[in-house]
Amino acid sequence: MLKQFFIICSGSDTDILEHCSKGEQNKYVGIGATVFFTALMAFIAASYALFTVFDNLFTAIFFGFIWGLLIFNLDRYIVSTIKKTGNVIDELIQASPRIMLAIIIAVVISKPLELKIFEKEINQVLLEQKNEYTLNNKDQIALQYNPKIEELKTEISTLQNQIDSKETEVNNYYNTYIAEAEGREGTMLLGKGPVYKEKREKHDAALSDLQTLKTENKSKIENLENEIASLNEAYKSQVVSSQPIINNFDGLMARVNALGELPWLPSFFIFLLFLAIETSPIIAKLLSPKGEYDIKFSENEAVVSAWALQKEQQRKAVLNTDNLVNDRVYSDISEEEELYNYKKKIARELLMKQQDAFYKRQTKIL
Repeated sequence: MLKQFFIICSGSDTDILEHCSKGEQNKYVGIGATVFFTALMAFIAASYALFTVFDNLFTAIFFGFIWGLLIFNLDRYIVSTIKKTGNVIDELIQASPRIMLAIIIAVVISKPLELKIFEKEINQVLLEQKNEYTLNNKDQIALQYNPKIEELKTEISTLQNQIDSKETEVNNYYNTYIAEAEGREGTMLLGKGPVYKEKREKHDAALSDLQTLKTENKSKIENLENEIASLNEAYKSQVVSSQPIINNFDGLMARVNALGELPWLPSFFIFLLFLAIETSPIIAKLLSPKGEYDIKFSENEAVVSAWALQKEQQRKAVLNTDNLVNDRVYSDISEEEELYNYKKKIARELLMKQQDAFYKRQTKIL
């Protein structure tokens, strides 16, 4: 049962192979087994690749199974259409397009399995990329908010400087009128005289202005600080909302690109392995000598070709004979007086009817 299944997988003619030797049958069993296991590996590789895309096991298995059937059909077709002619050059020319197709299939099959084999290394590369993207994302979002925040901080600094400047002025007035009262500056007279009172009034007026300025500027500073806090919250919110996009940056294309960041040699040898597996049915067919099956297959093709050529020649001979007979028949008929008189009569009636129809049409026009 298994032998018959692998023979079917090889794409050979089971009726012809049934009458061949056991060795010839075993050769095609090996070719069919290679085709089957290549398709099986394609199914596994495609299922894993699609699982990374859809993140759903049943969907991945379903489409992976379809892909495996496609690869199976292609390989079976490739092997079954290579004909053994005994001429190596002709066989290589015949197989070259199929080998190119096998290389493409090998690339498609090997890449998902490379992603699985180097999964840990790829995850490390993706982690580094995600961290870098996170920092870049924060910097890019900060560019939207930092100019406004710096502008608000500058306004706060200006308001605070106004308060500090006014406090310095008030302190200077305070020191002046105290020094006047103590007789250290100004009139140099000890006591609270008219000059003292004048300087004290300036100080009190400046102190009143300071209190008013503090009240106004502190209210403005609080509003500005609230606005800064609001901008900071908006910045944090945008960072948090965009982070899941970065965290989900581990799809198929991202993993393929991350694989490209790893050393190429191990990946290249894995590709060579799958290339050898994919091309092995073709190579086996090319390396195997022309066997009993190939001879019988060529013989059957020759019989069908000869039969088709014979039928075509027979159809041409029948056609030529029929043309000659028709020529003789019509030549003989053309000389008969009865046929001539009958056709002359019909032609006369036809001309008379045409003339009558023309006369009626002209009469209607008039």
